[in-house]
Amino acid sequence: MSRYRLDLAYEGTGFRGYARQPGLRTIQGELEDALERVLGGAVETAVAGRTDAGVHARGQVVSFDADGVDPRRLRRSLNGIVGAEISVKELVEVDVDFDARFSAKWRRYRYVVDQSSAADPLDRHRVWHVGRELDVPAMRSAIASIIGEHDFSSFCRAIEGKTNVRRVEEAAWNDLKDGKLEFWIRANAFCQQMVRSVVGFCYDVGRGFSQAEAAESVLAARDRSAVATVAPPHGLTLWEVGY
Repeated sequence: MSRYRLDLAYEGTGFRGYARQPGLRTIQGELEDALERVLGGAVETAVAGRTDAGVHARGQVVSFDADGVDPRRLRRSLNGIVGAEISVKELVEVDVDFDARFSAKWRRYRYVVDQSSAADPLDRHRVWHVGRELDVPAMRSAIASIIGEHDFSSFCRAIEGKTNVRRVEEAAWNDLKDGKLEFWIRANAFCQQMVRSVVGFCYDVGRGFSQAEAAESVLAARDRSAVATVAPPHGLTLWEVGY
């Protein structure tokens, strides 16, 4: 039995997230069904990050075990089955100790916000159009407090028995053209809705609903209700995973 690494990109609009769910269309379901069809048996995969419904990926990583695989042929076969919304960018044999989830050292996400008065219909599935000018310096000030290791319970959905302590290694707001902003964040791992909640909090700071200085007290509260806004999923992309 050999282990393989599969690098994956997808446009997440038509899926109920990455993780398989009975009766729903998911990335994992489509991928594992394609693997089973080609390899002739059920294949269990591990993934670097379980993205939510509507979230996209440019650099998702999956690992799985199989026998007698020609990686180049399997990659071509999978891309012929999964459809245009999913792309297997690379498929290689790796060491048996590699695990897409547990071997990952960090994940990087990108979120795009559009401040312009009129939305671009071509961006409707990948950019959050807010339609107002935001106080970007205040938003940059707000994210300074989240860098480092913290309990992000105020920014995450609680899951019983699991910790929300994460280490954010970098976070930045950058100006793009035509009124767009991009938010980059890299951490050792993310809990559910963490990035979208951080973006939502920054949006509230940018529109004057919250103060940048409140970030520290929001973190300290460890209370999900401390963050009023969760950014919609379609502006978010899992950009890269580091090993």
